[in-house]
Amino acid sequence: MKRLILAAMLATGLAGAAQADDALKAAIAGEHRSAANKARDVYRHPYETLSFFGIKPNMTVVELSPGGGWYTEILAPYLRDKGKLIVAGGAMVPENRGAMALKQKFDGAPAVYGKAVPAVFAPPSTYQIAPPNSADMVLTFRNLHNWVGNGDEAFKNTLKEIHKVLKPGGVLGVEEHRLPASMPQDAKASSGYMHEAWVIKTIEGAGFKLAGKSEVNANPKDTADHEKGVWTLPPVLANKDKDREKYMAIGESDRMTLKFVKQ
Repeated sequence: MKRLILAAMLATGLAGAAQADDALKAAIAGEHRSAANKARDVYRHPYETLSFFGIKPNMTVVELSPGGGWYTEILAPYLRDKGKLIVAGGAMVPENRGAMALKQKFDGAPAVYGKAVPAVFAPPSTYQIAPPNSADMVLTFRNLHNWVGNGDEAFKNTLKEIHKVLKPGGVLGVEEHRLPASMPQDAKASSGYMHEAWVIKTIEGAGFKLAGKSEVNANPKDTADHEKGVWTLPPVLANKDKDREKYMAIGESDRMTLKFVKQ
């Protein structure tokens, strides 16, 4: 009898995992996503990245500094029915163009984004993210260099605020442009690239433990020594048509993908 119960539990667990997997694939393939954003999947690997972080559709997930909402397009429908997505960025007020552009995206597709909860995350001054110990997962994609620009102490305080909203054992998923260890990183990470070892050490110093590293977003073609930093590469192409083919051949940046657990 015990074997039958265990077998049934295992089968139920496998079925649930398969459904979650299918739901993630469906969100990535969704027609609501722009063609331009879908074209970047080959560089950003959303399925592999989110799977590595261990996301599940019944989680409460915070996305920090969503920018134009590239990942929000995937997270919102994936978490809509069983979970909760908190989109934490700049205040959605007229003077904040980026946040207002995201609001326009939300307003234009309520069936996709209607259940996403906006929150204000504007380091180093405002951290109205979520109640303490309430989130299963916090995700941030290619944003650490911006937070470091506020200064070392401000960056550490930002990490403490992130730590505060996660449940014990909750996951912090980080994707960031990676600077080779042989190249110097300035205090404000002005190139957009950061040393992986420094990132790990600093985040662990804020009460997290590294739980895993993935090379899914690695790009050995990227030397990280470009004229205008990481923004030289696509999708920004800061040099416009200058050496465009060269930078398109490199593709998007070499990136670390790190999973931390709140201690």
